[in-house]
Amino acid sequence: MKTINQLIHFKSIIHAKQWYRNFLLVVFLLSTSHHLSAIPPDFTTKNIKFLSKGDSLSGTIFTPKHISAAVVMVHGSGQEKRMTEFAKLLAENGIAVFTYDKRGVGESAGIYAGPEVGTNNVDASNLNLLAMDASAAVNVLFKELHNSQIPIGLIGASQAGWIIPLTAMKNKKVQFMTIFSGALITVKEQLRFQFYTNGNTKFWDTHTEEDARKHTMTDPDKYEFTDTNPLDALSKISIPGLWIFGGKDIQVPVNLSIEHLHTLKTKGKPYEYKLFPALGHNTAFSNSEEPMKEALKWMKNIKSKSSGRK
Repeated sequence: MKTINQLIHFKSIIHAKQWYRNFLLVVFLLSTSHHLSAIPPDFTTKNIKFLSKGDSLSGTIFTPKHISAAVVMVHGSGQEKRMTEFAKLLAENGIAVFTYDKRGVGESAGIYAGPEVGTNNVDASNLNLLAMDASAAVNVLFKELHNSQIPIGLIGASQAGWIIPLTAMKNKKVQFMTIFSGALITVKEQLRFQFYTNGNTKFWDTHTEEDARKHTMTDPDKYEFTDTNPLDALSKISIPGLWIFGGKDIQVPVNLSIEHLHTLKTKGKPYEYKLFPALGHNTAFSNSEEPMKEALKWMKNIKSKSSGRK
């Protein structure tokens, strides 16, 4: 009987020790979880209001602890607000970011132009206005950084491919360009191509490059407006530029755009591109992480690429 009581007593001690160890483990996990959730991000944010062409625009600056480069985000088409998730991604990788609500959208004043409200957002006057907004944002970011040695660039996708070169031509503080799926053809040519593909994701399964190019260059225009040719601005600036393309793009004729890039490169322009054959128009946020990795790697090394202007 004594032996049984001793065994019961021994087991109770073991259970007590196990319970205590489990209790300590729970406390440790809870404290660790609280500690991790309390860790601040590696960047700070600051909301900014600035003037552009008499209108007050609103945005946010993301400033990492250790900055390798800085960018102003340029919108694509649509009623786009500040791109905070994209900005966080860049800031977490050492890129300072200024992202703002497009004019007439969110907290930004001004008049938004776009098909949603029955106006033309690709007329040269609107693209130039958006470029002036981006230029004003560059000036704000330059002032907020307090360090003229940090290279400032522009980053954007799609329609931004026309706005970014215009901005870089207007503002000499711009030292590089990162463009996802931006066309190096005129606005009217791009629209001809887009109308021809008509949103068909299987377009390239049934059409050839020759066929698509013929329509891009010869189809009648559906709309009349003042056109913009990005090659005009790109031939006048000489700052590093990276274009990222998807081979299955049905909004931008990629091969034609790449041919224009090669022509500019033969003239000494420091322009580069990366082609991802399996991707479509949305190269920045596709299922593949590679396009963004390429862009981040390139921007982080931009100090050694900055070659000034001619």
